[in-house]
Amino acid sequence: MIDGAYAGTYWHQGKEIDLVIFGADNYSNHTQDIEQLPIGTPTGELVSLGDVADVVLSAGPEQINRIDRQRSITIQVRPGPGISLENAMLRIETEVVEPMRADSSGLYQFRLAGTADDLRQMRAVLTGRIAMAVFITFLLIAALYESFLYPVAIMISVPLAAVGGFAGLRLLNLFTPQRLDILTMLGFIILIGTVVNNAILIIERSLQLIRNEGLDHQTAVLRSVRDRIRPIFMTTATTCLGMFPLVIFPGAGSELYRGLGSVVLGGLIVSTLFTLFLVPLLFSLLYEARQRILGTETILVEDSETRQPERPVAPTPEIEPIPRPAALRYSRVVGAFPCGRSEPC
Repeated sequence: MIDGAYAGTYWHQGKEIDLVIFGADNYSNHTQDIEQLPIGTPTGELVSLGDVADVVLSAGPEQINRIDRQRSITIQVRPGPGISLENAMLRIETEVVEPMRADSSGLYQFRLAGTADDLRQMRAVLTGRIAMAVFITFLLIAALYESFLYPVAIMISVPLAAVGGFAGLRLLNLFTPQRLDILTMLGFIILIGTVVNNAILIIERSLQLIRNEGLDHQTAVLRSVRDRIRPIFMTTATTCLGMFPLVIFPGAGSELYRGLGSVVLGGLIVSTLFTLFLVPLLFSLLYEARQRILGTETILVEDSETRQPERPVAPTPEIEPIPRPAALRYSRVVGAFPCGRSEPC
């Protein structure tokens, strides 16, 4: 009578138009007129609404929405300027949802949907992807070194890079707001495959010095750091200089990749500085533990103590010349014929 009833569809010039039947306005101008609304009975008679029901003024929703056949109420919240989506979700959970859930005694269900739900699902998916990337990198390094101890010293650079990534993102938020979005979280996955290179250079050089030159592990570690510090700083400096324009230069779409650049930049700087100290220290501890458990590693280089004694070689016997007959010797000296002449006899 008031909102109308859907009757069908009418096509006009290729456009679909819904046909809705409304009641006369004189039946809904006043609230008391609702009692006079006619209602058809199964016997075909018309009675007024006031004869079969009591009309009471009360408050209620204009429409009832249902999700999975259950009544639902949707409240849209838009964070103000300077408030990140994560902080807004935290405040809604602690200040709104939790008190309402405690007062409802389980009669109502509360759920954050929309962008908040997308952020929660995205964070769960990327967390699994980051864990998988760390696991695959560890297995790859273990297969290359044929050991599970050396990859532990190499993978220590990954949490250092994560700390540097969060620090870089925090430093960026001091100047311009930047959310922890999907591209920003992808920066942490990029760091996993990047920061391990510096640790690989140090440990690989240390193992070469130990196995090929016979140095002890402490001397080998010190020398490897001294030999590899220059290429480490060169590669890190070029990568940081390449990422620096993504962070400082404004422009259209800069908010998309600014967070990615700050995470990679901060992670590389922090990981490089601490890798030069922590990775050699952890490698020395693991190498000493490996020696105590499995014994001293075989050194490939030969020294005076490990060289095998030389075997005696039998002298080569001298061959005496075979004596020739005197006539033949004489004939070769005097002449070519038996009579001693140079001419035939």
